Amino acid sequence: MFPAVYLDERTATPAQKTQRKKGFPALRAMAEPLELKKTLNLPKSNFPMKASLPQNEPKQLEAWYAGNIYERILEVRKGKPLFVLHDGPPYPTGEIHLGTGLNKILKDLLVKTKSMAGCYAPYVPGWDCHGLPIETQVEKELGGKGKVPPAEFRKLCREFATRYVEQHKRDFKRLGIFGRWNDPYLTMSFGYEATIAGAFLDFMEKGYVYRGRKPVYWCIYDSTALAEAEVEYEDHSSPSIFVRYKLVQDGANADKIPSELRGKNVYAIIWTTTPWTIPASMALAFNPTFEYAAVQTDGEVEIVAEQLRHAVWETIGRKGLGKTLKTYSGQYLANEAGLEFQHPFLNRTVPAVLADYVELDQGTGIVHTAPGHGADDFLTGQKYGLETYAPIDDKGVYLEGLPEYKGKDVFAANPIIVKLLADRGALLANQPYKHSYPHCWRCHNPVIFRATEQWFIKMDQAGTGRQKTLRQEALEEIHQVRWIPAWGEDRMHEMIEKRPDWCVSRQRFWGVPIIVFYCEGCGKRLEDYGALRNVVKWFEKEGADAWYKHSPEELLPRGTKCACGASNWRKENDILDVWFDSGSSHLSVLKGPEWPADVYLEGPDQYRGWFHSSLLVATGTRDAAPYRSVVTHGWTLDEQGRPMSKSLGNALYPIEICERWGADLLRLWVASVEYQADVKMSERVMTQLGEAYRKIRNTFRFALSNLGDFDPARDSLANQQLEEIDRWMLDRTSDLVKKCREWYANYEFHRVYHAIHDYCVVDLSAFYFDVLKDRLYTKAAKNKSRRSAQTAIWKIADALVRLAAPVLVFTAEEIWRYLPKAAGRPESVHMAVFPEAEALACGIAAREAEKWERLAQVRSAVLLALEQARAGKAIGGGLEAKVRLHANSKAPGLQELLREKGSLLPALFIVSQVVVDPAEGDGLVPSETLPGLAVKIERADGKKCERCWNYSTHVGENSRYSTVCERCSEALAEIESEGTAGVAAN
Repeated sequence: MFPAVYLDERTATPAQKTQRKKGFPALRAMAEPLELKKTLNLPKSNFPMKASLPQNEPKQLEAWYAGNIYERILEVRKGKPLFVLHDGPPYPTGEIHLGTGLNKILKDLLVKTKSMAGCYAPYVPGWDCHGLPIETQVEKELGGKGKVPPAEFRKLCREFATRYVEQHKRDFKRLGIFGRWNDPYLTMSFGYEATIAGAFLDFMEKGYVYRGRKPVYWCIYDSTALAEAEVEYEDHSSPSIFVRYKLVQDGANADKIPSELRGKNVYAIIWTTTPWTIPASMALAFNPTFEYAAVQTDGEVEIVAEQLRHAVWETIGRKGLGKTLKTYSGQYLANEAGLEFQHPFLNRTVPAVLADYVELDQGTGIVHTAPGHGADDFLTGQKYGLETYAPIDDKGVYLEGLPEYKGKDVFAANPIIVKLLADRGALLANQPYKHSYPHCWRCHNPVIFRATEQWFIKMDQAGTGRQKTLRQEALEEIHQVRWIPAWGEDRMHEMIEKRPDWCVSRQRFWGVPIIVFYCEGCGKRLEDYGALRNVVKWFEKEGADAWYKHSPEELLPRGTKCACGASNWRKENDILDVWFDSGSSHLSVLKGPEWPADVYLEGPDQYRGWFHSSLLVATGTRDAAPYRSVVTHGWTLDEQGRPMSKSLGNALYPIEICERWGADLLRLWVASVEYQADVKMSERVMTQLGEAYRKIRNTFRFALSNLGDFDPARDSLANQQLEEIDRWMLDRTSDLVKKCREWYANYEFHRVYHAIHDYCVVDLSAFYFDVLKDRLYTKAAKNKSRRSAQTAIWKIADALVRLAAPVLVFTAEEIWRYLPKAAGRPESVHMAVFPEAEALACGIAAREAEKWERLAQVRSAVLLALEQARAGKAIGGGLEAKVRLHANSKAPGLQELLREKGSLLPALFIVSQVVVDPAEGDGLVPSETLPGLAVKIERADGKKCERCWNYSTHVGENSRYSTVCERCSEALAEIESEGTAGVAAN
């Protein structure tokens, strides 16, 4: 403390007399006057201006995991309401790409926001370890298929998956994602494989499962059936051919042939882009409601849909329109006339049949039907008793047929069959046709439809003890789920409503075997479900590898016999569809009250993938959907709207972004975009986000640098003690908190980001913090007015850092370390909860709040006038200015408001003086932005204060500090009284 000796009133200076009136002792003598610069509370903080995220984030990660951050968060949330996001498992193959990063960060945002909203929110990451993607990679490493026995191949697949799981774990953790990384769920774990097998047996025992011959997507390169979700559509060029089938005149229905067609050479014309299916052609399909024209040209009659005749004639090169003998309905030609046609090159008669799927958008209105090579064709074949003929093997090679194409694969056979048709006079046109065609999602080769013996789950049969079919129950469950965006409900409904029976068998090794045994004696399937569930116990102990290591007699209970008396069994060779594996994840992972999950979140492809299979598995086993809500995000694209890929050279990878900009910048991008649509990413986007991040960080840095001497327990003021502008800003912060919490609850992260960014940049940095600088820097350190500002800053920063924590996970933790601590505050910001809007609100009356809104508008108008004055060289800086104001009737009540708040206006405008003129005098210029307000900028009166740089006519009145204004004289007297010079600055 500085020594103080009281003077008598005769020798006291005016400033000292003022201090005595305010309760401060007047000081007579000091060893030396204080150094003015050291009496200022200049901002100071060790919180760095430069984030250096790529260097500092890994250090924070190390500290988090050394301190078990995830487990500690769950510990402090124990007993709180449960929230479960169930993770959709990615394949552990290769480096994570931007779409995966978007997906995982969005999930982390959901989990963190629910946790900070006060929920117990565990996150169990998972990986889909079975299936073709991993088999393909292992086969590449081995140099081909069939190089090692199945058990060894499975061991290599497991090792490959484990390797990439560990790599993915490391990369996901680098993104600031918290979770149960030391114990994730893996579809290849023993317990999970047992769950899959048990779920399949549940379906089988309820009567949903059957084995049948149906056409399914088939990859001839990987020799396996494919699920719909394993098929991607890509551009493809196919041979587009028009082929004619000759009408059989001497068949069983010869007497029913229309008289106009009898005795003539009559042909039906079809169009196809799969010439290789012609050998399997079993019928010609007509739409029952279409009109078909029989057109005679050059002595021959050809039948096509009447509406397509002109287009077909142009394509096949008919020069004249010919003569229409008559038009017939499809119903008449197929049912009443019972037409039959001769196959173009095989000794086969094919009937006319009816099918509603025949359309008029292209072709001829007549479709050749191959039940062994098409879903619609198959159903038509079943209706009319046609043979499901598919004479090709697993490699797509014809096993029978004419010498020209037998032994060739289907795509190699295309030109051969086209030539064969031409040689037989059946080919009318042939040209390349570019269209979207199904391809295998892994090898990216075109696939085919092929009828094979497969295991299916019936969609249109009720399970044992159920009244409704699986399809009906699944459709009902869809309407119980909240879909975000809302169009997801219709999309899922359409998917389930139109899907065929689920083909759940695959011809591979790396997966969960279908637990089926066949009697070696009579060939019948074992239907003793108690015995079959004994295999599940083996899987629990040894995983599905047990199927390949042990004999049927070991896997089944001792003495298991067939009804025929035999006790020798043969195992099924197929494995389950990988989508059945991942669709069973909720059964394996979600325990007790965790089922059903509160939310699933994935990309739009999962409506035919994981969302889809999970719904069917859950409905089939537990009679309900496994999720209460489903959130869908869009695709990641480059700046031009193209998908990102290595081949295009436009890919940005999450780890690359972390190394260049930091994970928090990637997270900021995720939070800034409207993720429910497709989102764009580029270096330019990251540069813009870097600037936004810098502004947010600098806002926090200003707050921290002005709280160095602030102890919340000691220095914070009650709301009623705060200055009015501080209370107003806390009310505004309260409104922000309320809105952000609502947006977080609705997963509207982009709205949170923009609100926080704008509040930091516009409301705080450009307005409130700017206004506070004079009060913070020039008042005595312990002055109540300064403590009021600090209290507000601390509360605002504390609220904002918690609001930003789910997005800026690393930066928020860094800010948290520097922010003055309140009693009982958690060690990590991520263990804290969101601020409560009510706790921040000061309850300023709506009328008073409206006054401050108007004053903010006045400030904007004045700042514009000051800028114009600077540009005109009338003043150098704002503190050189005196502002004259007047408001007329066009701004009702504003003149009175300006008079009421007159003493606050210099600080609000950051000028030295403000005069509210009673009338609109000379030189006042109407504001460009605020009607009714007139402004004039003059040079300030008096001299410049050396300490605060304001201009005042009272500079020089203090004999001890002759270069300071009356405001600084008062502050210096307070500082000398309390001995606080330099406290805040140092």
